[in-house]
Amino acid sequence: MNKLFVSLACALSLGYLATAAPMKTTLASYNQGINIIPQPKELVQGKGSFALTAKTPLLAQGDSAYIIARFFAEKLQRSTGYQLPVRSSSSAQPGAIYLRIDPSLQLGHEGYQLKSSPRGVEVVGRTGAGLYYGMQTLLQLLPAEVESPSLVKMARWNIPAVTIEDEPRFEYRGALVDVCRHFLTVEDMKQHIDLLSMFKINRLHWHLTEDQGWRIEIKKYPRLTSVGSKRIEGDGKEYGGYYTQEQIKEIVKYASDRFVTIVPEVELPGHAMGAIASYPELTCFPYRRVYQVRNIWGVEQDVFCAGKESTFQFIQDVLDEVVPLFPGQYFHIGGDECPKIRWKECPNCQKRIKDEGLKDEHELQSYVIRRAEKMLAKYGKKLIGWDEILEGGLAPTATVMSWQGEKGGIQAANMGHDVIMTPGSGGLYIDHYQGDSKIEPVAICCYSTLEKVYSYNPIPEAIAPDKRHHIKGAQANLWAEYLYTTPLMQYRAFPREIALAEAVWTPLEKKNYKDFERRLDNAYVRLDQHKVNYHIPLPEQPLPGSRQSASLNYVAFTDTTSLTLQTTRPIRIVYTTDGSEPTAKSQTYTQPLHISKSQVVKVASVLPSGKLSRVRAITFDKQSLSPAVELATPTPGLRTKTSVGNYYSAADFASATNWTEGVVKTTQELRPDRLNNHMDEIKRKAVVGEGYIKIPADGSYVFSTNLDQMYLDGELFIDNSGETSKFSRHDKSRALKAGWHRVKFVFVGAVRGGFPTYWEDTKVEYRKLEDAKFSTVTAEMLAY
Repeated sequence: MNKLFVSLACALSLGYLATAAPMKTTLASYNQGINIIPQPKELVQGKGSFALTAKTPLLAQGDSAYIIARFFAEKLQRSTGYQLPVRSSSSAQPGAIYLRIDPSLQLGHEGYQLKSSPRGVEVVGRTGAGLYYGMQTLLQLLPAEVESPSLVKMARWNIPAVTIEDEPRFEYRGALVDVCRHFLTVEDMKQHIDLLSMFKINRLHWHLTEDQGWRIEIKKYPRLTSVGSKRIEGDGKEYGGYYTQEQIKEIVKYASDRFVTIVPEVELPGHAMGAIASYPELTCFPYRRVYQVRNIWGVEQDVFCAGKESTFQFIQDVLDEVVPLFPGQYFHIGGDECPKIRWKECPNCQKRIKDEGLKDEHELQSYVIRRAEKMLAKYGKKLIGWDEILEGGLAPTATVMSWQGEKGGIQAANMGHDVIMTPGSGGLYIDHYQGDSKIEPVAICCYSTLEKVYSYNPIPEAIAPDKRHHIKGAQANLWAEYLYTTPLMQYRAFPREIALAEAVWTPLEKKNYKDFERRLDNAYVRLDQHKVNYHIPLPEQPLPGSRQSASLNYVAFTDTTSLTLQTTRPIRIVYTTDGSEPTAKSQTYTQPLHISKSQVVKVASVLPSGKLSRVRAITFDKQSLSPAVELATPTPGLRTKTSVGNYYSAADFASATNWTEGVVKTTQELRPDRLNNHMDEIKRKAVVGEGYIKIPADGSYVFSTNLDQMYLDGELFIDNSGETSKFSRHDKSRALKAGWHRVKFVFVGAVRGGFPTYWEDTKVEYRKLEDAKFSTVTAEMLAY
């Protein structure tokens, strides 16, 4: 039985009581109605409510129920100030909250019943997990401020009368956190576990080893943390962090106390540079180059050597230390994105293929996975791998995590293997954008809206009806390539992890996205109590005549223009035009704003709680058309000068003297090389291209580029310096006469935030302000 070990010595200070906030006497709109997430299987609302007071006892039948009662009594004390008595009891009593566990309850393992009336409350779980989830539901029946870590003075803490019978649709309800690209502290991990358990997510997939860092102490191999946990970023700074085995135990226990099972992932045979940099003999060619922890994203070509027996001894040694730290049934070994290029040329790997009678390198990968499966079987663990483990034949007892769409999951389930669905195509890669990329923080790619996550059904029609029981659930993946801070991680995670919680708990026929949006307003306030930086849809600007957004913070116009705003889901927009910051009481946007003079319009979205999104300041600049210049004999292309050097931004080569001159036909050619795998494949450069651009007609033009800088008519126009410029977020417009206008473009070869500019497209795009489509600046438009 899971047990909650909690500190029971939480006293309220008299000093804080003296400065507590004023008593809330009216029920806020977000607290009205029933706001439980995930939506229960069955819920009937009764009449009246039960009033929680300082004298309300928590009665518990049995030791496990008693421990759970003490846990929730302490939580309630922090927000209500009530020191609720907790007592053992074999029966319910009027005016009390009664907790018990009943294994005969005709519900699933995590099922529970909750009955509340003006006379009292009873919560019954089939297991400790069920009782814990029933109590989380009870908290969600109270005002959202119950999640506060400090005293909130409310006129009433009422629990509406309801009868609930509930159980999850799926047994595996998961969320992945990637601490390899960006590290989370022990406290960060604990906070995330608290939030997951609040919404009944019961698995935390902990991605612990990668090309970009090894994050778990292995005592037999100390270089895994002294070397493998650190990388040198593109700006020259060291980034690192790891967990000691004692910290791992602490986090695992913290999660277990909250009925969250941690699924560890130790990657093999690919994504292993954290280990290889520490012990180069693990790769096929230890002396080919100096191996370093990877400081750029993407897939590393150097992987564990499958031909050396010493590699498997290393894997066994690591598992011998890691497996005992995690009592759950699952152990994830990765198995994804393993290039075979080294194996193809490695004599040891080719000998292994021949000796084992394998067909090719894909079957060699399967051979590695099968050996890992046998190692884990000694500990009674079930192996999970990404769907690439299907290549070359699936290990006999493996569970497949289907991420490359649903195809792998369908194939594995129809073969009789257990499957956890986690496809990006289903919205479950929540490192993707959830709004306009022009104004949102940089992400890896793609769009995964809240509604898309919510609407995902883990059971595809293509799975045979008698095989559908092999779908164990679904998981949202929060890969951390562009999650530079914990608040940014939270911004990606919430509320989409909450949507996933309902997607895998609630019966299909009970799901209702519009009602989920309503209940989410209450959940937001609960997140506020935990100081979570969740995503609020920003006001966006649609392209003319389109629902597609291409938001713009600097709008040049010549006569009049308008500001049209939309959000990715319904939410009130407020704005100001006098330079002041918007508040919840500012003017509500209801229709496009007519703009006839230069001014700054500040816009924000506002929740029913009064909390605002980030404020956008949109500058409208009324301009005359900038005059064009005459070119007597224009020559196609741009003149360039190139300087080789380890530059990070345009300011770094201001005094460079080692320039070589040249000509390019297009802005795409300003990137001199295409990076394949490592920055040491190329000489780092800065390239400056100068000339003229031909504007086809009079008008206001919007320009967009990922180049470091763009100068227009002698002025710095777009500046992406020092930013991860994967997707331009500094689009800008200018009123221009038709004809030739002077331009300068600056490319800097650098790694910023794990993204090398040698990967990006250096095209320049443009559109008229009133047009709905960008066009690429072509060779015919450039001259010098």
